[in-house]
Amino acid sequence: MMSFDWSAPKGFVTAGGKALEYQCFGPAPDKAPTIVLLHEGLGCVALWRDFPAALAKTTGWGVFVYSRAGYGQSDPADLPRPLDYMVEEAQQVLPDLLDAIGFQRGVLMGHSDGATIAVEYAGGVEDFRVRGLILMAPHFFTEAMGLTEISAAKQAYDNGDLRDKLSKYHKHVDSAFRGWNDSWLHPDFNAALVTDAIDYLRIPTLAIQGRGDQYGTLAQVHEIEERSYAPVDVEILEDCRHAPQFDQPDRVLAAVAEFCTRLERIEKAKVEAA
Repeated sequence: MMSFDWSAPKGFVTAGGKALEYQCFGPAPDKAPTIVLLHEGLGCVALWRDFPAALAKTTGWGVFVYSRAGYGQSDPADLPRPLDYMVEEAQQVLPDLLDAIGFQRGVLMGHSDGATIAVEYAGGVEDFRVRGLILMAPHFFTEAMGLTEISAAKQAYDNGDLRDKLSKYHKHVDSAFRGWNDSWLHPDFNAALVTDAIDYLRIPTLAIQGRGDQYGTLAQVHEIEERSYAPVDVEILEDCRHAPQFDQPDRVLAAVAEFCTRLERIEKAKVEAA
Protein backbone atom coordinates (compact mmCIF):
# COMPACT_ATOMS: atom_id res chain seq x y z
CA MET A 1 0.00 0.00 0.00
CA MET A 2 1.31 3.45 -0.88
CA SER A 3 2.45 5.40 2.17
CA PHE A 4 0.42 8.43 3.21
CA ASP A 5 1.78 11.76 1.96
CA TRP A 6 1.50 14.20 4.87
CA SER A 7 2.89 16.97 2.67
CA ALA A 8 -0.41 16.95 0.73
CA PRO A 9 -2.42 19.16 3.12
CA LYS A 10 -5.82 17.92 1.96
CA GLY A 11 -7.34 15.08 -0.01
CA PHE A 12 -9.09 11.74 0.50
CA VAL A 13 -8.03 8.66 2.41
CA THR A 14 -9.77 5.27 2.33
CA ALA A 15 -10.88 3.74 5.63
CA GLY A 16 -13.72 1.38 6.42
CA GLY A 17 -14.33 0.99 2.70
CA LYS A 18 -15.17 4.70 2.23
CA ALA A 19 -13.30 7.65 0.75
CA LEU A 20 -12.97 10.18 3.56
CA GLU A 21 -11.88 13.79 3.11
CA TYR A 22 -9.05 15.01 5.30
CA GLN A 23 -6.73 17.89 6.09
CA CYS A 24 -3.45 17.76 7.98
CA PHE A 25 -1.41 20.43 9.72
CA GLY A 26 2.00 20.66 11.30
CA PRO A 27 4.70 17.97 11.41
CA ALA A 28 4.22 14.47 10.01
CA PRO A 29 3.80 11.45 12.33
CA ASP A 30 7.48 10.48 11.99
CA LYS A 31 8.52 13.96 13.19
CA ALA A 32 6.21 14.58 16.15
CA PRO A 33 3.16 13.13 17.93
CA THR A 34 -0.19 13.49 16.17
CA ILE A 35 -3.56 14.77 17.36
CA VAL A 36 -6.42 13.11 15.48
CA LEU A 37 -9.56 15.24 15.58
CA LEU A 38 -12.95 13.50 15.68
CA HIS A 39 -15.88 15.78 14.88
CA GLU A 40 -19.33 16.14 16.41
CA GLY A 41 -22.59 14.62 15.17
CA LEU A 42 -23.12 17.25 12.46
CA GLY A 43 -19.49 18.27 12.00
CA CYS A 44 -16.93 17.83 9.24
CA VAL A 45 -13.49 19.11 8.23
CA ALA A 46 -14.73 22.57 7.25
CA LEU A 47 -16.73 23.06 10.44
CA TRP A 48 -13.60 22.87 12.59
CA ARG A 49 -12.80 26.26 10.98
CA ASP A 50 -9.30 27.46 11.94
CA PHE A 51 -9.07 25.41 15.12
CA PRO A 52 -6.87 22.58 13.69
CA ALA A 53 -4.26 25.05 12.44
CA ALA A 54 -4.24 26.87 15.77
CA LEU A 55 -3.93 23.54 17.58
CA ALA A 56 -0.89 22.54 15.52
CA LYS A 57 0.75 25.93 16.08
CA THR A 58 0.10 25.92 19.83
CA THR A 59 1.22 22.36 20.56
CA GLY A 60 3.89 21.84 17.92
CA TRP A 61 2.25 18.50 17.18
CA GLY A 62 0.79 17.30 13.90
CA VAL A 63 -2.98 17.55 13.58
CA PHE A 64 -5.09 15.31 11.35
CA VAL A 65 -8.77 16.04 10.80
CA TYR A 66 -11.22 14.08 8.67
CA SER A 67 -14.92 13.85 7.88
CA ARG A 68 -16.60 10.59 8.76
CA ALA A 69 -18.68 8.82 6.11
CA GLY A 70 -21.83 10.81 5.42
CA TYR A 71 -20.23 14.12 6.37
CA GLY A 72 -18.47 16.92 4.54
CA GLN A 73 -17.22 15.75 1.15
CA SER A 74 -16.74 12.12 2.23
CA ASP A 75 -18.65 9.20 0.76
CA PRO A 76 -22.23 8.86 2.03
CA ALA A 77 -22.98 6.67 5.02
CA ASP A 78 -25.17 3.61 4.75
CA LEU A 79 -28.59 4.43 6.21
CA PRO A 80 -30.20 3.72 8.53
CA ARG A 81 -27.20 3.86 10.81
CA PRO A 82 -27.01 1.17 13.47
CA LEU A 83 -27.74 2.58 16.91
CA ASP A 84 -24.22 1.65 17.97
CA TYR A 85 -22.72 3.61 15.05
CA MET A 86 -20.14 5.19 17.35
CA VAL A 87 -18.87 1.77 18.41
CA GLU A 88 -18.79 0.75 14.75
CA GLU A 89 -16.79 3.86 13.85
CA ALA A 90 -14.31 3.19 16.63
CA GLN A 91 -13.81 -0.49 15.91
CA GLN A 92 -14.19 -0.76 12.13
CA VAL A 93 -13.15 2.60 10.65
CA LEU A 94 -10.72 4.34 13.01
CA PRO A 95 -8.19 1.46 13.07
CA ASP A 96 -8.03 1.58 9.25
CA LEU A 97 -7.66 5.34 9.29
CA LEU A 98 -4.82 5.44 11.82
CA ASP A 99 -2.92 2.78 9.91
CA ALA A 100 -3.54 4.55 6.58
CA ILE A 101 -2.06 7.87 7.76
CA GLY A 102 0.98 6.28 9.38
CA PHE A 103 -0.06 7.22 12.92
CA GLN A 104 2.80 6.43 15.32
CA ARG A 105 1.90 8.03 18.65
CA GLY A 106 -0.34 10.78 19.89
CA VAL A 107 -3.84 11.48 21.16
CA LEU A 108 -7.43 11.24 20.00
CA MET A 109 -9.29 14.51 20.48
CA GLY A 110 -13.03 14.27 20.03
CA HIS A 111 -15.92 16.70 20.22
CA SER A 112 -19.40 15.46 21.23
CA ASP A 113 -20.01 12.26 19.17
CA GLY A 114 -16.30 12.35 18.35
CA ALA A 115 -15.44 12.27 22.05
CA THR A 116 -17.63 9.22 22.52
CA ILE A 117 -15.93 7.52 19.56
CA ALA A 118 -12.53 8.30 21.09
CA VAL A 119 -13.53 6.60 24.34
CA GLU A 120 -14.91 3.60 22.48
CA TYR A 121 -11.59 3.26 20.66
CA ALA A 122 -9.36 3.67 23.70
CA GLY A 123 -11.49 1.33 25.81
CA GLY A 124 -12.23 -1.26 23.15
CA VAL A 125 -9.21 -1.43 20.82
CA GLU A 126 -5.72 -2.33 22.00
CA ASP A 127 -3.53 0.36 20.45
CA PHE A 128 -0.49 1.45 22.43
CA ARG A 129 0.14 4.27 19.95
CA VAL A 130 -2.70 6.24 21.56
CA ARG A 131 -1.16 7.87 24.63
CA GLY A 132 -4.08 10.02 25.77
CA LEU A 133 -7.61 11.29 25.15
CA ILE A 134 -8.96 14.83 24.93
CA LEU A 135 -12.74 14.89 25.19
CA MET A 136 -14.79 18.02 24.54
CA ALA A 137 -18.46 17.86 25.52
CA PRO A 138 -18.53 14.04 25.67
CA HIS A 139 -21.76 12.13 26.16
CA PHE A 140 -22.19 8.69 27.65
CA PHE A 141 -25.97 8.65 28.16
CA THR A 142 -28.92 10.68 26.92
CA GLU A 143 -30.38 13.54 28.94
CA ALA A 144 -33.81 15.12 28.54
CA MET A 145 -32.48 18.61 27.80
CA GLY A 146 -30.17 17.27 25.09
CA LEU A 147 -32.95 15.29 23.44
CA THR A 148 -35.12 18.42 23.46
CA GLU A 149 -32.42 20.26 21.50
CA ILE A 150 -32.08 17.37 19.06
CA SER A 151 -35.86 17.28 18.53
CA ALA A 152 -35.77 21.02 17.84
CA ALA A 153 -33.05 20.41 15.25
CA LYS A 154 -35.33 17.91 13.51
CA GLN A 155 -38.08 20.51 13.26
CA ALA A 156 -35.62 23.10 11.94
CA TYR A 157 -34.35 20.61 9.34
CA ASP A 158 -37.80 19.46 8.20
CA ASN A 159 -39.60 22.80 8.32
CA GLY A 160 -36.96 25.52 8.58
CA ASP A 161 -33.69 26.51 6.94
CA LEU A 162 -31.32 24.11 8.71
CA ARG A 163 -31.09 21.79 5.70
CA ASP A 164 -30.01 24.67 3.46
CA LYS A 165 -27.41 25.78 6.01
CA LEU A 166 -25.94 22.31 6.41
CA SER A 167 -25.88 21.66 2.66
CA LYS A 168 -23.12 24.28 2.38
CA TYR A 169 -20.83 21.89 4.27
CA HIS A 170 -22.17 18.40 3.60
CA LYS A 171 -22.28 16.93 0.09
CA HIS A 172 -24.73 14.25 1.25
CA VAL A 173 -26.69 16.40 3.66
CA ASP A 174 -29.56 13.99 4.30
CA SER A 175 -27.08 11.24 5.08
CA ALA A 176 -25.33 13.53 7.55
CA PHE A 177 -28.44 14.76 9.32
CA ARG A 178 -30.64 11.67 9.29
CA GLY A 179 -27.81 9.40 10.33
CA TRP A 180 -27.29 11.49 13.46
CA ASN A 181 -30.78 12.74 14.27
CA ASP A 182 -32.72 9.54 13.65
CA SER A 183 -30.31 7.59 15.83
CA TRP A 184 -30.38 9.98 18.77
CA LEU A 185 -34.17 10.19 18.77
CA HIS A 186 -34.65 6.43 18.59
CA PRO A 187 -36.17 5.12 21.85
CA ASP A 188 -33.46 2.46 22.19
CA PHE A 189 -30.51 4.77 21.55
CA ASN A 190 -29.50 5.29 25.19
CA ALA A 191 -28.70 1.59 25.53
CA ALA A 192 -26.24 1.84 22.63
CA LEU A 193 -24.15 4.63 24.16
CA VAL A 194 -20.86 4.06 26.00
CA THR A 195 -20.96 1.85 29.06
CA ASP A 196 -18.18 -0.70 29.42
CA ALA A 197 -15.59 1.20 27.36
CA ILE A 198 -15.00 3.77 30.12
CA ASP A 199 -14.13 1.01 32.57
CA TYR A 200 -11.27 -0.16 30.34
CA LEU A 201 -9.50 3.17 29.93
CA ARG A 202 -5.82 2.98 30.91
CA ILE A 203 -4.49 6.25 29.46
CA PRO A 204 -4.75 9.84 30.74
CA THR A 205 -7.78 11.89 29.77
CA LEU A 206 -8.48 15.61 29.56
CA ALA A 207 -12.23 16.30 29.69
CA ILE A 208 -13.46 19.77 28.68
CA GLN A 209 -17.05 20.85 29.23
CA GLY A 210 -18.91 24.14 28.97
CA ARG A 211 -21.05 24.88 31.99
CA GLY A 212 -23.79 26.08 29.65
CA ASP A 213 -23.69 23.08 27.32
CA GLN A 214 -27.19 22.73 25.90
CA TYR A 215 -26.76 19.05 25.00
CA GLY A 216 -25.38 17.63 28.23
CA THR A 217 -24.80 18.44 31.90
CA LEU A 218 -21.66 18.07 33.98
CA ALA A 219 -22.89 14.59 34.85
CA GLN A 220 -21.30 13.46 31.56
CA VAL A 221 -17.85 14.51 32.78
CA HIS A 222 -18.44 13.09 36.26
CA GLU A 223 -19.15 9.72 34.63
CA ILE A 224 -15.63 9.41 33.26
CA GLU A 225 -14.06 10.93 36.39
CA GLU A 226 -15.68 8.26 38.54
CA ARG A 227 -15.13 5.25 36.30
CA SER A 228 -11.79 5.65 34.55
CA TYR A 229 -8.85 3.81 36.12
CA ALA A 230 -6.43 6.33 34.57
CA PRO A 231 -5.96 10.00 35.55
CA VAL A 232 -8.68 12.39 34.39
CA ASP A 233 -8.12 16.15 34.25
CA VAL A 234 -11.25 18.28 33.99
CA GLU A 235 -11.70 21.80 32.60
CA ILE A 236 -15.14 23.31 33.24
CA LEU A 237 -15.50 26.49 31.21
CA GLU A 238 -17.75 29.41 32.08
CA ASP A 239 -19.62 31.30 29.35
CA CYS A 240 -19.37 28.19 27.20
CA ARG A 241 -21.97 26.02 25.52
CA HIS A 242 -21.54 22.89 23.39
CA ALA A 243 -18.52 24.03 21.37
CA PRO A 244 -15.65 24.91 23.73
CA GLN A 245 -13.21 25.24 20.81
CA PHE A 246 -15.21 28.23 19.56
CA ASP A 247 -16.73 29.67 22.76
CA GLN A 248 -13.46 29.59 24.72
CA PRO A 249 -10.68 28.88 22.18
CA ASP A 250 -7.81 30.32 24.21
CA ARG A 251 -8.72 28.28 27.29
CA VAL A 252 -9.07 25.13 25.23
CA LEU A 253 -5.76 25.60 23.41
CA ALA A 254 -3.94 26.31 26.68
CA ALA A 255 -5.41 23.24 28.39
CA VAL A 256 -4.61 20.99 25.43
CA ALA A 257 -1.05 22.30 25.17
CA GLU A 258 -0.45 21.69 28.88
CA PHE A 259 -1.89 18.17 28.62
CA CYS A 260 0.26 17.32 25.60
CA THR A 261 3.39 18.72 27.26
CA ARG A 262 2.74 16.56 30.32
CA LEU A 263 2.30 13.48 28.13
CA GLU A 264 5.66 14.22 26.50
CA ARG A 265 7.33 14.53 29.91
CA ILE A 266 5.89 11.16 30.93
CA GLU A 267 7.06 9.64 27.66
CA LYS A 268 10.56 11.03 28.10
CA ALA A 269 10.78 9.81 31.70
CA LYS A 270 9.80 6.28 30.63
CA VAL A 271 12.45 6.26 27.90
CA GLU A 272 15.17 7.50 30.26
CA ALA A 273 14.20 4.94 32.88
CA ALA A 274 14.27 2.05 30.42
